[in-house]
This record gives sequence, structure tokens and C-alpha cells, in this order.
Amino acid sequence: MKTTVKIIAFTLTLILFNCKKQNSNFNYKYSDKPTTVACEISNENLYKEALYAFEDDILNFYGKNKRATNSTPTLTYAYNQFIRTVVYSHVPYESVVSKHTLDVFKALKDDNTLWDAENTKSHLNYNSPLIKCISKNIKDNNLKETFNSLLSVNDLDPKLFGAPLTTKYRNALNDKYLATYIAFDFYYSKLFDIDYSKINFDKPDNKVDFNKTP
Repeated sequence: MKTTVKIIAFTLTLILFNCKKQNSNFNYKYSDKPTTVACEISNENLYKEALYAFEDDILNFYGKNKRATNSTPTLTYAYNQFIRTVVYSHVPYESVVSKHTLDVFKALKDDNTLWDAENTKSHLNYNSPLIKCISKNIKDNNLKETFNSLLSVNDLDPKLFGAPLTTKYRNALNDKYLATYIAFDFYYSKLFDIDYSKINFDKPDNKVDFNKTP
């Protein structure tokens, strides 16, 4: 019964945002950044924006090693901490998400190919063109095999695939297909379930240096 209620609520949320057509109501901040996924898919620019916005968010929240007082936030450390928190704990998404990323998420809701109301593990549509594109292009052969094996038996979810990523999180820095999967399944799909009343946008904003070598 609880699962049925969640599916209905999720479906109604998608319908509401599709009616509002909000995907043009924000400015693209990362249009000058390198391409992320190169496949024959719609909304490629929006997906690119989504990835860089996600990386900005996790850098700001997880990028600094708090045990080292003078440490500089890095995307390497951010991916490490974010993935470990997804797998072993609970991500405080209300505290991580930025206003721009929330605007991107609202636009992503308009993409009917991305979401699956029946997928109670994630909300992400694992049969979407984006996921099919990612499944063919992950660079690391072992991760690619694991990803496709889980996908083939309908067992893909953030915690299962996240486990091997806890030791291969650095791959996300040089593999935009892998990074895009992480962004969409570990982050954006979870924003459907957050408590919007807990979001506070008055947080310090650290600028991401995407050209910095970890």
C-alpha cells in the first residue's frame, strides 16, 4: 500500500511539472564546458548542465577534508565522500542541493524518457535512451560489465552499483558517462523525495575548477 501511494504521488508530481513546462525558466551556467555524453539523445545540453551542476553541489558540500584545516576542496574528495555516503549512510539532499540545481531538476522532470514511476528503487527509467547510452560507453571494463549485468537482471540501483564505486570513485573524474549515471541515479532521482521546507540556499558557494587536475 505504501509503495502504491509513493508511485501515485510520483506520477502526479511528473504530470504537474510537465503541465508547467518549466524547462526554459533557468539560465545555462555551464554551456561553455566540455561535452559530457555524446549519443543520439534529446536534451543533451540539459543533461550536460545537470552533470556540472551536480558536481558543483557535491564539491561545495563534500569537497573539503574537514580533518585538514587548510585543505582545498577537490572534486576527487567530493566524489569519494558522496559515493560512500550514498552506499553506507544517508545523503542530506536538502542541504546539498543548490538553487540552480533545483531549477535544473525541475527542467529534467519535463523529460518523460528519464523517469519511471514503477521504479521504486530509484525513479530513474533504466530503459531510457540516456541509460542505454551510458551502458555502452562506461570506460572501465569491469564497471561496465557490472553495470550491464545488473541492468540485464533488473537489479541496478545506487547501493549495489555504488559498492564497487567506493574504490573506483576517481573514474568519474575522467569518464563523463559514469559521472552522468552517478548524477542522475545517485542525486537527481533522489530529489523527488526531499523535504523542500528544509532547503536553505543561504550557503557559501565555492567555485568549481573543472580544469584542475586532482
